[in-house]
Amino acid sequence: MDVLEEINVKGYIDEPIDPDIDLFDEIDRLKKEKNAIILAHYYQDPDIQDIADYIGDSLGLSQQAAKTDADIIVFAGVHFMAETAKILSPDKKVLLPDVKAGCSLSDSCPPHLFAKFKERYPDHLVITYVNCTAELKALSDIVCTSSNAVQIVESLPKDQKIIFGPDKNLGAYVAKKTGRDLVLWNGACMVHEIFSQQRIIKLKERHPEAKFIAHPECEESILKMADYIGSTTGLLKYTINNPAKEFIVATESGIIHQMEKSNPDKVFIPAPPTNTCACNDCPHMKRNTLEKLYLCIKNELPEVTLPADTIARARKPIERMLEISAKLGL
Repeated sequence: MDVLEEINVKGYIDEPIDPDIDLFDEIDRLKKEKNAIILAHYYQDPDIQDIADYIGDSLGLSQQAAKTDADIIVFAGVHFMAETAKILSPDKKVLLPDVKAGCSLSDSCPPHLFAKFKERYPDHLVITYVNCTAELKALSDIVCTSSNAVQIVESLPKDQKIIFGPDKNLGAYVAKKTGRDLVLWNGACMVHEIFSQQRIIKLKERHPEAKFIAHPECEESILKMADYIGSTTGLLKYTINNPAKEFIVATESGIIHQMEKSNPDKVFIPAPPTNTCACNDCPHMKRNTLEKLYLCIKNELPEVTLPADTIARARKPIERMLEISAKLGL
């Protein structure tokens, strides 16, 4: 089996690594040698976050991908994020440690079905959450993130009819915050849909002084209990600025690494899901490992590529998002 066949089967390069090498040092060396930058999402493993050049949420990562002068972008995240980087930097090589690092939310909205859904509302403007495929972005008028979704909707005329997809929970939250009647696609993120309301209530009873913070991709029953609702970056900033010493965190548990680094004197408790696990991890995000990251940058594979016409069509709604965000100071 050659390298490309192995990537097609496994999603990553699987080759022996010298146990005596320091992966952090080797990755740093390779970055300098190849003029590469590592962009990592907050949901990545702590080792990957610690070696990254930039750590952020979808909006911040998109902004970094658009302005970097590196020759190679190594995206430690999931596939749609690497696609977004390629759309914004089409002349750069974009790598993903494991190309099978997908997204349940993205999978919940097949572009061909969304295209038919869109046809039912010809007078509606389409806003799609960045957690979707390049093909879906290409069907959109504006892309948004959880950091700017409310502000983007509010920036449009009040009589503008809007389709919002693919996340129904984020869409419902945006509709409530803006007072707009949005047409929602019925998609959701597996990580944010399995938090247990009853287990959180019991956890809050055991930690009465703790602030309960939640990502807007969570279901409404969870958001109703929250002391603060915000994007991943918003949640992190809240824990830094709020004087509370304990926080119950309803989002993917990877963000807790940055919360603990920024607040060594505070306690962070992952909100319990309905399953038997004590925490909530995204299995797609966690497909990436430090070893895969090293082999990815060493071999410059797996590479994420897109057709030129898809890049051209998908770039317009992303650029519109970035323009609106810049205008609003986001």
